[in-house]
Amino acid sequence: MQTAARPTQPVVRLTGVGLTLQSRAGAVDILRDVSFTIEAATSVAIVGPSGSGKTSLLMIMAGLERATRGTVEVVGRNFSTLGEDDLARVRGREIGIVFQSFHLVPTMTALENVALPLELADRRDAFEIAEQRLAAVGLAARREHFPAQLSGGEQQRVALARALAPQPKILFADEPTGNLDAKTGTAVTELLFDLHRQSGTTLVLVTHDVGLARRCGRIIQMSDGRVAEDTLASAPRREVAAS
Repeated sequence: MQTAARPTQPVVRLTGVGLTLQSRAGAVDILRDVSFTIEAATSVAIVGPSGSGKTSLLMIMAGLERATRGTVEVVGRNFSTLGEDDLARVRGREIGIVFQSFHLVPTMTALENVALPLELADRRDAFEIAEQRLAAVGLAARREHFPAQLSGGEQQRVALARALAPQPKILFADEPTGNLDAKTGTAVTELLFDLHRQSGTTLVLVTHDVGLARRCGRIIQMSDGRVAEDTLASAPRREVAAS
């Protein structure tokens, strides 16, 4: 008699998440009662107009911002119970992050930038893995170049290699093609989804790009700090708002 397979735990589970920040005019609710789960190895786009809370939501899931209310569970860890050092360790080992503006260290070569998170995790094979990741994004020949010597598309590919170097369970990308021209952005998009499929890493991206959002298996649309719509790619859906 076969034993039923145990259901897998979602890689992200948000329950009643809220974020309130203080301004000169008083308290501002950035996120309001956000709840959803994200399954492993899936791709999710978070979309919505500017000010809808999508980037703040990504920052909370990535452990870079603390929720004011609710529960944030990522890769099986309750972020509200973790101190800053533990959060940093989870980010270093389980989470990859790619930003619109690359965030490469200007005084480090491409190889050194990719190896950096592995060195911080005391990996003895840091540079060996970094060389493999650079080769995977087509930049083996640019390993000794500094960021200023690379094009925008090449810098974003280095950033992708660095984010994926520790083999994270989840990759967060905030407007990954926002600073790139259309042709370069398309090339980076293809690479992003190729790496997602090859590695099985869960992909969560914030984007204004309707075409990029539709490449994902699921779209979460934010409005005024709330989830306005949550649809699978296979289901009919309204036009995605972009601004």
